[in-house]
Amino acid sequence: MNLTKYIDGVKSGKISVVKTVEKILNEAKNSPNHFAAITKQYALERAEFLEKKPEGRLAGVSISVKDCICVKNVESAAGSEILKDYRPPFNATVIEKLEAEGAIIIGKTTQDEFGFGSFSVNTKKIPKNPLDNLRSCGGSSGGAAGFTAFTTQPHLAIGESTGGSIANPASFCGVVGLTPTYGLVSRYGLIDYANSLDKIGTIAKSVNDAFLGLHVMAGHDKKDSTSLQQEIEKEKKVKKIAVIKESLDVDKEIKDLVLSKIRDYDLISLPSIKKYSLQAYYLIALAESSTNLARYCGLRYGASEALKGNFDQYFTEVRSKFFSQEAKRRIILGTFARMSGFRDAYYLKAMKVRTLIINEYQKAFKKYDILVSPTMPIIAPKFSEISKLTPAENYMMDILTVGPNLAGLPHLSINAGFKNKMPVGIMLTSNYLHENKLQYLGGEIENQKV
Repeated sequence: MNLTKYIDGVKSGKISVVKTVEKILNEAKNSPNHFAAITKQYALERAEFLEKKPEGRLAGVSISVKDCICVKNVESAAGSEILKDYRPPFNATVIEKLEAEGAIIIGKTTQDEFGFGSFSVNTKKIPKNPLDNLRSCGGSSGGAAGFTAFTTQPHLAIGESTGGSIANPASFCGVVGLTPTYGLVSRYGLIDYANSLDKIGTIAKSVNDAFLGLHVMAGHDKKDSTSLQQEIEKEKKVKKIAVIKESLDVDKEIKDLVLSKIRDYDLISLPSIKKYSLQAYYLIALAESSTNLARYCGLRYGASEALKGNFDQYFTEVRSKFFSQEAKRRIILGTFARMSGFRDAYYLKAMKVRTLIINEYQKAFKKYDILVSPTMPIIAPKFSEISKLTPAENYMMDILTVGPNLAGLPHLSINAGFKNKMPVGIMLTSNYLHENKLQYLGGEIENQKV
């Protein structure tokens, strides 16, 4: 049942919110590590209230929230031990908006620590792919996509993407992942990875469900200085489609599945995106994340130790103990890239390359409405395969998703079919604020037989 039918049933009194929430809470409890925290008592109390008074665009809809988005009085640790037991005294703006429209928060979903990863293995509680428990859900919004594929009940997941953390797990789990235009959805209350790249979006079972959530969350927020004043463009019609030639350098089965989903397309080349986007992304993202993570020093919130020694000694002890190996790697790389003497050579040069990439996209959008590519170059890998990858090989997994994220462009991942019984994603990218075109073409693709 899609969310629209469910909400209609709730408002007409034909569907019990309480019974639905009881079922989904039971599934959350029994899911393979998809939740960092389950808000059972709150969810049931709210379900009882909404059953009596079902109002709002999301009346009675169960919502899971990625662990890096603050929910009042619920542990919000961004998958990190250094924020263990941190319970925000406030809600993120997106949570306020969702609850104002009748949504029910059922818990926080597992993720890579601070979003650092493509497989959701950089955390203590590793979510498993519901289609094959030996495989990854993807990352970093792994728990969000994994539970969306796992649950049998009406549900919407709120995820977050920095370099592909919504599209990636959506592809691996065979669900829909929507990453909006940068600034369309408020980041207030988001535990940052990289400020100029982070975007809150949705993961759902269907295209329309994903967009229903987006329309509730979108809008200007004076608490977020990067929040846009503009609204989504009304134009829906998709006139011309192009496939990015460089993105087709993947497994033939994946390539064929993606191309089978579209017709009447041109093949275009975006050379800078393949050549430079991954390097530029990691330089920018890690420089910004090393700055953001400096605040976790064991004094203001999260994990702490007994106070001893000077500040540097205490700071070092806390961060050495509670940050994972991957978090430490990214802090060191990012700090190096923004140090005096290296900032011009690395960070500022990467920002110039980012502008080059944005211009290349804009040139393409003068002629085409939608750019198409595979979402990921592989199907969900087994954990035994991930353990053999070097850090550089891990970072290469983002090769197809970092381009639109660097440019802040909206993109949508939909299931294109299956290879070896595992999902393959097709990614649609549109120009800024042209989410309606993504919804239109995404719906067309979704209605084809997979």
